[in-house]
Amino acid sequence: MPYTSLGDHRLFYSEHRADSGRSPLLMVHGAGGRHDHWPPQVRRMAGVTVFAPDLPGHGRSEGQGCQSVLDYANAVVRLLDRLEIPQAILGGHSMGGAIVQTIGLTAPERVAGMVLVGTGARLRVAPQILEGILSDFEQTVEVILEYAYGPAASQKLLTVGRRSLRETPPEVLHGDYLACDRFDIMERLGQIQVPVLVINGTEDRLTPPKYASYLVEHLSDARLALVEGAGHMVAVEQPETVAALIKGWVAEHWPV
Repeated sequence: MPYTSLGDHRLFYSEHRADSGRSPLLMVHGAGGRHDHWPPQVRRMAGVTVFAPDLPGHGRSEGQGCQSVLDYANAVVRLLDRLEIPQAILGGHSMGGAIVQTIGLTAPERVAGMVLVGTGARLRVAPQILEGILSDFEQTVEVILEYAYGPAASQKLLTVGRRSLRETPPEVLHGDYLACDRFDIMERLGQIQVPVLVINGTEDRLTPPKYASYLVEHLSDARLALVEGAGHMVAVEQPETVAALIKGWVAEHWPV
């Protein structure tokens, strides 16, 4: 899997190529995440070129994490430049969805469409999580896990999720949640003028379905898909369903 350079550090990304003529899909993970929070069914989608980076300071990428969604958005745009992608369909989960929406506002010419998964136009974070990440990291990871997964999530998923969060440096996770807490574009959604697919788990307690409904009601061209029984980590909980939703929506809007 390849790396590219962003400034003075290397950024890792996964890559799946398809000779379809469509704009590629670039998928951005959420707070404390990494590229494999997008399951293989999404990252290796048939008929679509898909890139999935580790954001700076996450996973295999070097550099420092950010404390603002805008800084992460600028990093993703620089990645598009490095990959020589003039325009992409951008997907994002949770904080990644905030990053994608921000690019839609700051660099709309780079966005052909959006896939917003488990996210909102505002992402407030409970003070006990923000404070607990630095004061009691292990216990706060358990609190995040409790809220992040739906009731049907397996112990295997929880174990993998716990390990992934623990491998994220506390200062990076704290910066991510600060970035989320400061994010609010509720009054600007109407400026986004591209097709949008909004996916949300019905059991999501971090970004509940009302967040998804608000997006659909205030975006100019958006479709809502609710995944029954899934929590906030909807893509890893129900990968086949999420991949099918994205693939069908892409095929409808960008037929080959």
